[in-house]
Amino acid sequence: MHTHEAGALHAEAGQRRHPSWLQVPEDVNALYPGLWSATVARGEDGVLRVAGIDVLALAAEHGTPLYVLDEIDFRSRARAFRDAFGGAFAGIDGGADVFYAGKAFLCIEVARWVAEEGLNLDVCSGGELAVALRAGFPAERIGLHGNNKSVSELSRAVDAGVGRIIVDSFDEISRLASIAAERGVRAPVMVRTTVGVEAHTHEYIATAHEDQKFGFSIAGGAAAQAVRRILAEPSLELIGLHSHIGSQIYDTSGFEVAARRVLGLHAEIRDEHGVELAELDLGGGFGIAYTSQDDPQPAEELAAGMAAIVKHECAGYGLNVPRVSIEPGRAIAGPSMFTLYEVGTVKAVELDGGAVRRYVSVDGGMSDNIRTALYDADYSCTLASRRSDAEPVLARVVGKHCESGDIVVRDEFLPADIEPGDLIAVPGTGAYTRSMANTYNHVPRPPVVAVRAGETRAIVRRETEEDLFTLDVG
Repeated sequence: MHTHEAGALHAEAGQRRHPSWLQVPEDVNALYPGLWSATVARGEDGVLRVAGIDVLALAAEHGTPLYVLDEIDFRSRARAFRDAFGGAFAGIDGGADVFYAGKAFLCIEVARWVAEEGLNLDVCSGGELAVALRAGFPAERIGLHGNNKSVSELSRAVDAGVGRIIVDSFDEISRLASIAAERGVRAPVMVRTTVGVEAHTHEYIATAHEDQKFGFSIAGGAAAQAVRRILAEPSLELIGLHSHIGSQIYDTSGFEVAARRVLGLHAEIRDEHGVELAELDLGGGFGIAYTSQDDPQPAEELAAGMAAIVKHECAGYGLNVPRVSIEPGRAIAGPSMFTLYEVGTVKAVELDGGAVRRYVSVDGGMSDNIRTALYDADYSCTLASRRSDAEPVLARVVGKHCESGDIVVRDEFLPADIEPGDLIAVPGTGAYTRSMANTYNHVPRPPVVAVRAGETRAIVRRETEEDLFTLDVG
């Protein structure tokens, strides 16, 4: 990650210091381009527009809070990964596949977009698999993840004919072998390995994180034992190995270590069993820009870097290059969506030393975006409903829930004249917002509205109070 030079500290009397990466904007109305989908712009009247539609019209038709998904941008990012990895591995016998990680955001319409753009789909629960099948997604292009897949989930996957099941425990190997044998089929499986590499803000550590719920340890020998178990089961077909090293990864350094260790296991399997596995999945976790401090690589650079790593390591082990797959989710969905809120309350809170913090309360919060509370995530935002000539002031955007940790945007400069009724847009909310949304305080979840070429349509409708009562049998 590239950390930008600190701007002015803006620490005069009555103000507090802000994070070193957050700079006082020269123009509080300006949009930082790396944070927004391709069709977002501010009109001459100062109102934010997406796909030619202004946010005032969106709010009037669909209400707030509102998830706004730019269909063209989503599809463009999907194609960018498809073409970049297809090109980087072109001419290699194995080639490459891109699996969209549905856990980032999935609904029936999005599953159809993914299929139409030629990507495969990664799901990690029976519910996500149900969405994919309801959308008519080709089962052979689906991969099923999960550290504790139930008998019913595995049975459904086998009956549907999913293309790969990524096994995560010895119990699951036995469970799946029995299910497949009962049906007289061979279930295609990959082994989820723990490679002893964790990528988090570019710190690659080779120790402590073996202590986690996912995968079979390579260093401890569990992965090799899992391979032996699978090869001994007539109802299972071992097609390859899988690894995943983390999230919000901004370059390919961590993948180099992971690929070396997983391909080392490939070589051991060849030497012990005479089997050269056909596939290698290096997972996802590719980062996006949530604020100006983030500097992600484009798909083309990621693909070129990972192709070079895999080719080099295979040459070192004397292996044929397997078919490589990756699993971007956030990198496709994240920048394609923003959340639109209405301001309800603006409050100045005095702090120690005479400093003041501006609290801007909106009509959503941790029920529609729990990442700030859960992960201490950073976001940006902008006044979306008008242009302002007021000076920028440091603000904190908070939600309406009964929790002091209900924070949407921890630190951002907003115009000093922000007031109730204004609309605020928070970019980069396409991944792990609607998919992790909840009904805390019995607040219904917002809709997802897709926009394209001046048209809007709800692809996930707004939840209502009546929906809340459907499960309440009292």
